[in-house]
Amino acid sequence: MKKYLSKLGSKPIACLCAAAVTLLGVAGPMMGAQAADKVSLLETGSTLLYPLFNLWVPDYTRAHPDVRITTQGTGSGTGIAQAIAGIAQIGASDAYMSDGQMKQSPGILNIPLAISAQTVNYNIPGLNGTHLKLNGPVLAGIYSGHIRYWNDAAIRKLNPGVKLPHQVIIPIHRTDGSGDTFIFSQYLSFSTPVWNNSVGYGTSISWPAVRGGIGAIGNPGMVQASQQNPYSIAYIGVSFHAEIAKAGLGTARLENRAGRFLLPNPHTVSAAAAELVGKTPADERISLIFAPGEASYPIINYEYAIVNQRQENAGVATAVREFLLWTVDHRYGNAPKYLNQVNFIPLPERISELSIKQIKSIH
Repeated sequence: MKKYLSKLGSKPIACLCAAAVTLLGVAGPMMGAQAADKVSLLETGSTLLYPLFNLWVPDYTRAHPDVRITTQGTGSGTGIAQAIAGIAQIGASDAYMSDGQMKQSPGILNIPLAISAQTVNYNIPGLNGTHLKLNGPVLAGIYSGHIRYWNDAAIRKLNPGVKLPHQVIIPIHRTDGSGDTFIFSQYLSFSTPVWNNSVGYGTSISWPAVRGGIGAIGNPGMVQASQQNPYSIAYIGVSFHAEIAKAGLGTARLENRAGRFLLPNPHTVSAAAAELVGKTPADERISLIFAPGEASYPIINYEYAIVNQRQENAGVATAVREFLLWTVDHRYGNAPKYLNQVNFIPLPERISELSIKQIKSIH
């Protein structure tokens, strides 16, 4: 993880906003009516977003003692389902809801809170310090079982001069409903028509049966399974960069739409986001995967709060609104002091405005 993941946590992330803002501290003014006394909120879902919520919540509740927020890393599929069912007030998800889901659950909002990315990591003894080049077709070949060995001709072609071992590749995938699976399988689908026509994408997909393949739960499970299995490969959210580094895993350079092989960093993630900000619709449901542009890292996404527009009572609605407004404010939750720690980048100004409009509609 030399070059990016080992350094990113200590470097400031450039804001995509039109102008820099001054940090005013954690508490800040209340953004609306005072929340009802002793309101309890449940946030559950994305394990990629979970570390960020665990940075946000202690500071927010310290400044707003009448609000109690419980956080759970259960996977994006669970976050979406529990928000729809009214079990959770905030469902955290790396994936936006599909048109079909929206028709079945009218009144559910998909609200971007920040921008994230995903890495492809591997455990190849002797090569974990090398950033191997991989692309969508090769990864689709690995996860479909058509590419079985690390020294397969397709991998060697991308990595001339690298001595790749004749060892069986162990592909690791998520078994829980996962936004990470959603964005990884979108990269495979958008870059590889054969995968798109046979497997497709989603928070849960029918993974091809690959001899030796392993299932894991959550990003922590992906890191652990990869560390414990030499010659494995996995997809992991960048908020787990410290765990990836501690496990000693390698990180791939991924091929983007322009044919360049890139690592995620503030520049490449921001470049990809900038290509699609202007195309983001009012409901903010859009894929940022495989964006055009020479400098665009290919697996980035909006991190969503899935929220029912109509909450159970006015006190809960106020508490949800004010917390979410705090999270997307560049002086507070979207400030570098939080986002740098998980390698996210802040929302561009236009996306912040769209998110604020959605949040203010919660009642």
